[in-house]
Amino acid sequence: MRQDWGRMDVGQFKKIYMKRHENVSILFADIVGFTAISSTYSAYDLVHMLNELFASFDRLADKYKQLRIKILGDCYYCISGCPEEREDHAVQSVYMGLSMVTAIQSVRESTRSTVDMRVGIHTGAVLAGVMGQKQWQFDVYSKDVELANKMESSGKPGSVHVSNKTLEKLGDAFQVEPAFAERREPFLRRAGLTTFFILKPNTPQCSTPLPGRENGNEARTDSGPRDSAPNENHEDPGFPANGEARLSYGSQLRAGIVSRQLLRHLRPHVRWFTLHFTDDEIEREYRANREPTYGLSAICLPIVLSFNAISQGIITPSTIYTVTTLFAGVLLLLIMTLFILPAQWTKRMPRWLVSLSSVVQSSNTRTVSWVVSMNILLALCNLVDMVMCPLNGGVVVRSAGAGAGAGAGAGAPNATAVRCPVLPSDVQPHLSCTHPAYFTFFCVLILCTYPAQIELRHVTKLPLLLATAVLHAWVNVAWLGEVLDCVGTTVYRYHGLMPEKYELCLVLAVTCVVVIVLNVQTDVTSRAAFLWKREMAQQQLQAASLQEKNESLVQNLLPQHVTQHFLKVDMTTSQHEELYAQSFDEVGVLFASMPNFADFYSEESVNNQGLECLRFLNEVISDYDALLDSPRFRGISKIKTIASSYMAASGLVATQDLKCEPAAVRWHHLSVLVEFAMQLRTTLNNINAESFNHFILQMGINHGPVTAGVIGARKPHYDIWGNTVNVASRMESTGQAGQIQCTGETKEILELYGYTFEQRGIILIKGKGQLLTYFLTGRGSPAAPTTACPGAAEGVVLTDLATSETDPTQPAPPRQTP
Repeated sequence: MRQDWGRMDVGQFKKIYMKRHENVSILFADIVGFTAISSTYSAYDLVHMLNELFASFDRLADKYKQLRIKILGDCYYCISGCPEEREDHAVQSVYMGLSMVTAIQSVRESTRSTVDMRVGIHTGAVLAGVMGQKQWQFDVYSKDVELANKMESSGKPGSVHVSNKTLEKLGDAFQVEPAFAERREPFLRRAGLTTFFILKPNTPQCSTPLPGRENGNEARTDSGPRDSAPNENHEDPGFPANGEARLSYGSQLRAGIVSRQLLRHLRPHVRWFTLHFTDDEIEREYRANREPTYGLSAICLPIVLSFNAISQGIITPSTIYTVTTLFAGVLLLLIMTLFILPAQWTKRMPRWLVSLSSVVQSSNTRTVSWVVSMNILLALCNLVDMVMCPLNGGVVVRSAGAGAGAGAGAGAPNATAVRCPVLPSDVQPHLSCTHPAYFTFFCVLILCTYPAQIELRHVTKLPLLLATAVLHAWVNVAWLGEVLDCVGTTVYRYHGLMPEKYELCLVLAVTCVVVIVLNVQTDVTSRAAFLWKREMAQQQLQAASLQEKNESLVQNLLPQHVTQHFLKVDMTTSQHEELYAQSFDEVGVLFASMPNFADFYSEESVNNQGLECLRFLNEVISDYDALLDSPRFRGISKIKTIASSYMAASGLVATQDLKCEPAAVRWHHLSVLVEFAMQLRTTLNNINAESFNHFILQMGINHGPVTAGVIGARKPHYDIWGNTVNVASRMESTGQAGQIQCTGETKEILELYGYTFEQRGIILIKGKGQLLTYFLTGRGSPAAPTTACPGAAEGVVLTDLATSETDPTQPAPPRQTP
């Protein structure tokens, strides 16, 4: 179902999710006397009590290998042997029933009432799945399900009632006595069943602690969906429990970077030397991808040159050449930097500069070329100063013979081979090129800027740094070699393993190797982070799509206003806030069934063991559900389906306070519910015409207060309870095919909207005695409303809902000023 969610139906029929299971045991359990105590509890207390009770039943279902199917008001039913086949399904079901009878005793003691549990079990085959398009609930259908239901209704409180089919599977496990329910129930008699009451087990069952019990003490029952333990066998997949740990994508990315080896992760996706992605599309995305700080690293180039200029001004002699070169270089680099700064840095700059900057940054090629030009300019500034260094201070270089004496006086070995500069008496040593090695150190600082320049790839940096290092090494050897040798021997008295000019070349070579490794590592890290970010973005899209699908599925399981309640629940809220329970004073309830569908349903091979009959029923219910998408009926909530019965209610969506409004305004939703009932009849007639069938709807409507809430932690089920619901159900079950039956109170309200009725007479309603009921026959003109509270506005205009273009589900039509 989750895989097909969101897909369009292309076949003649809507897809049905049904599967037949043979040899299963079906258990129905009903709380006797629940209606009497439901009116004495608040909405929250009632739902809380039901949650506690049904949560204990769910734990028993886990223990006795049962699959809970549905909760019908105060009725709980489950099956054993499905979806996993079991040999002992009947035995487990009986133990489940006995435990439920024992569990209800705690409710009887706490409420000080006479509530009890009536349990019926039958063994047979079922078709299991979901029906319709809204409010999905897993359910089972078959003749044997009806028999199990009759086993429950014909049993007695405090007993487990089983059929002879179930007894055959029990063997000698239990002591039984005849129940003779087939004499009281014609449906069981026609099916050829005999029934029995379970007295007690013949052999004690092994003591197995219930799920949730520790050290003999029962753990607290959770009524909220967050803290309940998941059912590994039966929980619906795809709906993560509220409160699961959710790592942020940033945290996942950081965890991935720490746990993965960069090259091992990146190697299958890139070429070995250039590190270009093998997928051209990914490479284009990588080159087009720009971080918010893209271009900011270029600031380091004018900063490095500025420090070089300050250092040269302090250490080396300054001439017009060096000052001009350094000043022009710093100024030009600063201007060039402005053109590639990030967009957020250029907001306060002149428009013309922003325009030029956008031209440079609009193309990745132009940006790279611009940064390369800045690196070349930086290197040239240092090279020019190096070349101009021997001419500083008017130094004159003489032959080796002329300088032999000076060299010998200095004590340098082989002084006759060294050509040293002669300094006139009026020239200070600091005005000559006395520290030429510092130009190499400045070059090392320039090379160290490359790893920080993320705008350039390592294959682009490689020729730049090699050319810079080679040119500086060549100048050291060919142009400054004699000066370096002379300064080292005469000024510093330096005696190394090799001449200083070669040592400086070695420094440049080692620096190049280190910087190349850093460049490769930076590129690898950048590409790996991009690849992970790309994968994470894809996973995020998939997760968002899955979350949207899951939320859509949840909204299809619960009414929209209930779904919003749970989706808004914060992770830290208490269970009291998570529990959804609400009382409504004015609600309309509708039951609609097809009484002749039972005759139509057959489990013959020609009908694929009943599957084709349910396929038709699925079409009918789906068409009913489609009506709820109409704006006219958006205030109506589907509650559930029970076999061929369809239950809906109006007035459950909280609106403004209408207590002081006239009855015709307050009960506007009830008239819309009647329209919905008539539309159901029209829809079924259309289906009959297309399929050549003769199904007839039998409906019952009632109004009054109800309690609404969500029951169940793992399989949440929205339902309503109260005397109003029971009477509405009796109006349907005691009605006549093709008629809408209601009580006198409901008839008086609907007459305000122009509906006409025919008195049926007094009928006997189970649990209510004799009631005067009416059949709805049609609709005439609405009556003039009267106000319900003193001082309320009069003259409310009621529009004809059948012809009005306005939304009929609005709770209050516009009022005229008196």
